[in-house]
Order: sequence, then structure tokens, then C-alpha cells
Amino acid sequence: MATAIRAEGISKCYEDTVAFDDVSIEVDSGEVFSLVGPNGAGKTTLVRALTGTTAPDSGTISVFGKSPTNVESGRIGLLPQSFTPPERLTARELLGYYRGLYDDPRDVDDVLADVGMHSADETWYTNLSGGQQRRVCVAIALINDPELLFLDEPTTGIDPAGRQSLWSLIDNLAAAGTTVFLTTHYMEEAQALADRVALLDAGTLVEVGPPTALIESYGGGTHLLVETELSPEQLTGLDVAVEPTDDGVRIPDVATADIGRIVQQLDAQGVTYDTLTWTEPSLEDVYLRLTDTVNRNGTPKEPLATGGRSE
Repeated sequence: MATAIRAEGISKCYEDTVAFDDVSIEVDSGEVFSLVGPNGAGKTTLVRALTGTTAPDSGTISVFGKSPTNVESGRIGLLPQSFTPPERLTARELLGYYRGLYDDPRDVDDVLADVGMHSADETWYTNLSGGQQRRVCVAIALINDPELLFLDEPTTGIDPAGRQSLWSLIDNLAAAGTTVFLTTHYMEEAQALADRVALLDAGTLVEVGPPTALIESYGGGTHLLVETELSPEQLTGLDVAVEPTDDGVRIPDVATADIGRIVQQLDAQGVTYDTLTWTEPSLEDVYLRLTDTVNRNGTPKEPLATGGRSE
């Protein structure tokens, strides 16, 4: 399979601040590759390096086998995290303007329909809601019908229905052969969309692999979330491990057959709680576990391969 993006050992610093350090990734043509991490993890700076808008301090980058700055502009679409087009133009006028910058662009009506903005196409950008503005920005990134699409936090500010609509659009683009490089801090977004994810923490690439493989390797077992004001130290009478969370405690490795017994123990101790939620492990569990391991030990526990595709 052809390689769309290859980065080898790239690093970028701003004075004493490390944006990212010694990052190596490889993205296959036609896959959805998601860079995951909280705000400030280095995602946006890494996208700028991959698209040629900033140069890394060390390492090499190739896009379609060329330096990012030498790739034909029509082959790449980019939605930056922060982007404000001319506000006194309508959605249709904006797409018409950006369409004129390319030799073989898409039809404006088709792109408006793709992002769910056909009914608001004559509204000035400044009068659109935040979610509608973000959809217009996605449309601008699609107008040149790119082979490789960079989406930096594309669903920020979009309501749940709009987010689901854009997820479907990304799925359709990938099915048609578009390579999608997606950054997000929404773990469920990456888990739902990506063929592979790269977990970035404070500029360090922690792990790369398919979401299901990462969850299987690092997610742990199922667990029970107890929403309570009590701390783990106040629940010492339970015969299971208890971990703190923002809203109460987490009891790891709980099978469905164990729930009744745990509830009986909670009731016997007079523990008051608002909700009990049994959940399976997710990509968020993987990220939290691996970043905690990295913070304590410097390297992830039993890592998968991080350079190319992990199966």
C-alpha cells in the first residue's frame, strides 16, 4: 500500500518549550489516521509541520514522497484548528471564492450538501452559529477535492447531531479513497473513525495502533463506576480494588456476575451513591493508563510497534 505521509524522528521546540520530540509516524493512503491528545499536547504544531507551514528542528517529512512544501496544493485539504474566513460573505460566496483558487474543484452545491449547510447557504458567515461556521470551514477544506485531508479538531463547537453528520462525512470520504489525518481530544471520535490512532502526550508519541488493538492490549477489563461523595479510603470494607475518579470511585475488572455482590457490600456498609455504571474499556482508558505509565516510568508498558501499521 502506498504511503501518504512519512515522518521520521521529527522534533520542534520554541525556546524552552518542546512542542513535540522525536516523533515518527507513517500514514497509508486511504486510511483515517487520528492524532489524539488533550489541548496543549502538540497536535496542532505537528499538523503544521506535516503540511509544511512550519519546519521541524530535526528529522524528515515526506508527503506523497515529496517535501510538504513541494506537493501540489490541490492534492491537500487543510482545516486548521483556528480559521476565520471573511465574515461578510455567505457560505455559498465563501465556497465560490475558495473554489476559484483551484484548477479542478468540486461543485459548490455538492459540498454544501455534504456538510449539511445547503439550507443556510445565503447566510453571512458572521451570522451563523458556531457549529455552522465550523461546518463551512470543513466545506472550504473539501472544495478542492483533496487526496489528503488534514482536519485539526474538526468537531469543536459542533452539537452532537452535527458531530454525527461530520463523522458520516469522514467515513464516506475514506470509503471513496481520501486519506484523512484527524486530530482530536475526543477519544470517542478517534475510536469511532480511525483505522489507527497515535496517542500524543506533552509532545511525546506514546503509542500507535488500531483502536481495538490498543484497547485489547492496554484498556484493562470491564469496570464499575460508582458516583458517590465517598473516597476510596472510606470504602476499605469492600473486597475489591477501588480507584478515585472525578465523580466518585472506579472498581476495575468487574464482570457482570460480580455486580450484585458488590452492590450488596455497598448497601451493607451504608454507602450512599447516586449511580452505578458498568462499562467496557475505551480508548480513553488506554490513554490515561499509558500516559500515567509514561509519566512515572518514562516509557510505556509493553508497547506495540510505533513506526508503521500495527495489526
